[in-house]
Amino acid sequence: MANKLKVGIVGANRGSSYFRQFDTIAEADVVAICDINEASLQNLAERFNVPHQFTDYTEMLDAVDLVVLATPENLHVPQSIEALDAGKHVISEVTAAVKLEECYDLVRAVRKSSAKWTMAENTCYSKHNVLIRNMVEKGLFGDLYFGEGEYLHNIKTLHHDESGNPTWRYYWQVGINRCNYATHSLGPVLQWFGERVVSVCCLGTGVNTDPEHAMEDTVMMLCKTESGGLIKIRIDMLSNRPANSYFSLQGTKGCYESSRGLGAAPKIWLSEFGISEQWRPLSQFDDLLPERWINPPTEAQEVGDLGEYFKVRDFVDCILNGTQPPIDVYTAMDYTVPGLVSEQSIASGGAPMEVPNFREIE
Repeated sequence: MANKLKVGIVGANRGSSYFRQFDTIAEADVVAICDINEASLQNLAERFNVPHQFTDYTEMLDAVDLVVLATPENLHVPQSIEALDAGKHVISEVTAAVKLEECYDLVRAVRKSSAKWTMAENTCYSKHNVLIRNMVEKGLFGDLYFGEGEYLHNIKTLHHDESGNPTWRYYWQVGINRCNYATHSLGPVLQWFGERVVSVCCLGTGVNTDPEHAMEDTVMMLCKTESGGLIKIRIDMLSNRPANSYFSLQGTKGCYESSRGLGAAPKIWLSEFGISEQWRPLSQFDDLLPERWINPPTEAQEVGDLGEYFKVRDFVDCILNGTQPPIDVYTAMDYTVPGLVSEQSIASGGAPMEVPNFREIE
């Protein structure tokens, strides 16, 4: 079709995961990729038949309408702002920012730009989290008052490159003692609650397995929401253990617990269905998924992972229709800023710290 959105993907490694989605979306076409590693750049260009390759981000912006920032976290804000100032739409990987000061700059850049910006928090698009959100919106959980999110992923091998030099993760994921990289865990839970975090308390276990880094092995953040709800977030990227992500939700009429691995099934209890206090598999409630999940369009089925498809499809649609992005800059702040503020709390022995509301900044 004519007038397709011209897409540029920045970051060959993580960026490669976006090609299948854009390949199936008729209104967009990946025309450029950018990476400072010329070997990776060439490999990806040949693999996906991309016509234009760049090692300079600024030059690439002239060739595209939309950029996907699959780059190190510390580049997300400066690259977002440069693209927005040039009138280019932005999909930014998580987290939205690595410093609180950056958040103000990003919000102001989005406000003044004619382009749209979204954060690609893919856990908000996972099937189970989408199902729970839909059930919450139908009132099946009653009033919510407690939720959990955990991200446990030993990535010590990614903190140095093949030559032993520190990577960006060394500095920005485990180089600061706070509840870093919390958006994967906090995003879906905040969607369920439908409100923002107003204060956080944070404590850690101390450094037990990898004294090279400032971040404590396990960091726990307790979040109070606007209505007084409590959310517990655990982040651990250093402990010697298998990876796992976990979610739970408690309301006055129901509760949910996701799998902790080893073949365990996500489970749910709902008083609405007259169930005695016994668990049932979450899979028994798949008919309560949104309609587009039950009967997905053909192009979504071609991608395979419906959540990854809808994450990109929703943003393309918001550009075409002039509507709000699926995860706009304020929502991205709701997911990102508590983790940044937790640095102050953990440094103060777990003292509560207020989380600013970026909808109110000038």
